[in-house]
Amino acid sequence: MRILIIEDDKKLARLLTQAIIDEGWQVDAVHEGNGGLELLLRDIYDVAVVDWMLPGRDGPAICRSARSAGVHTALLLLTARSQIEDRVTGLDSGADDYLSKPFAFEELFARLRALSRRHQPNSGAREELRLGDLVMDLRAHTARRGSFTLDLTSTEWNLLEFFLRHPGQSLSRQQILDYVWSYQHDVQFSMVDVYISYLRRKLNLPGYADPIQTVRGIGYRLNGD
Repeated sequence: MRILIIEDDKKLARLLTQAIIDEGWQVDAVHEGNGGLELLLRDIYDVAVVDWMLPGRDGPAICRSARSAGVHTALLLLTARSQIEDRVTGLDSGADDYLSKPFAFEELFARLRALSRRHQPNSGAREELRLGDLVMDLRAHTARRGSFTLDLTSTEWNLLEFFLRHPGQSLSRQQILDYVWSYQHDVQFSMVDVYISYLRRKLNLPGYADPIQTVRGIGYRLNGD
């Protein structure tokens, strides 16, 4: 299961992240609403835990925007609010469940498992990304080019995933930076070029052409064969 945490309490987010990792699940965390929505719009998560009160954009607004964009991720609102009208507002915004603070991790995990089971059969989220001979299996977390298995670092994986979600499109360094490094403001544009070179080395296999095209003055584009 892949989980997104959108929580501005960094201490709580760290505790949740570690507890989720200990359960054997994948997790990403972000601490403000706009960045959280950007990650959520990738539609690659099974469940998102969304705090109600967030800087930039609050939880219900994130839920409404995600549902309007067709995101299939299950949404669990996390909040200190406990009035019935608050629960109604949260659920009407597009959330699937609601958990009041304070809470026990055991209850949170039970709700995450239930939400994942509930959404999995009808989920429209893509499990495989493909362009020509390049294939990424998002569930199995494997990538290959033709008959070759690609051994990718987590950053290289995110970079290739972004390209495959936007095949043939010219992507700016800023767009790549925002997606791959999830709004880490201390990362420089030069890091994009460094990891493009790393990814190219792994994609330039015997008998295959370089699929990454440099677009002068803009950034990069992934082309199919």
